Amino acid sequence: MDHYRETNNFLADSNFFYTIAIGMDSRYTHVSDNYNRNFDLLGDSLLGKHFSVTLHPGDIQICKEAGMRCFENPGKLIPVTLRKHNGEGGFVSTQWEMKALFKDNQEPEGIFCIGYNITELVTAKIEIESKSNQLSEIGFIQSHGVRRPLANILGLTELLTATEVTPNVQHLHELLLRSAKELDAVIKDITDKADQQI
Repeated sequence: MDHYRETNNFLADSNFFYTIAIGMDSRYTHVSDNYNRNFDLLGDSLLGKHFSVTLHPGDIQICKEAGMRCFENPGKLIPVTLRKHNGEGGFVSTQWEMKALFKDNQEPEGIFCIGYNITELVTAKIEIESKSNQLSEIGFIQSHGVRRPLANILGLTELLTATEVTPNVQHLHELLLRSAKELDAVIKDITDKADQQI
């Protein structure tokens, strides 16, 4: 219990971390100022309110299950990601670690939680995955969509090699062949770089 108080005191003025405690009745028994400032939408304290008032409805069960795991694993931190109301009709993503609290007589007292906003990280991860998918698609197009017609062009230039042509046409043939090989090398380089990024 002393660690709980020390942690609350240490993080009391944090602008990044939230600390909360939820009693056995599922109501807030402690909310840090930062948590209250970010998630109390009515301009009042969240103390005494049911823990679900700040949550996305789809995350209430996740939170309950994490709380049960805390009591099944006393002393362990249980991680969970939850969506919280942002006050503008949307939600932010938050990451939490939860731990069961016990009274001196070892009777369960509630759950202590430390959390922080990970919305930017989640957004960045989604953006990275999207860019990675785009790179994969570009790589596929380059290796299949572009290289096949280029291979056909290279094949046709090889056929021209076996055909007797005028010196002017022979010169054009050599220029075409060199350009096609240069393009092939560029496409291969782009495809290799795209593959390295994925």
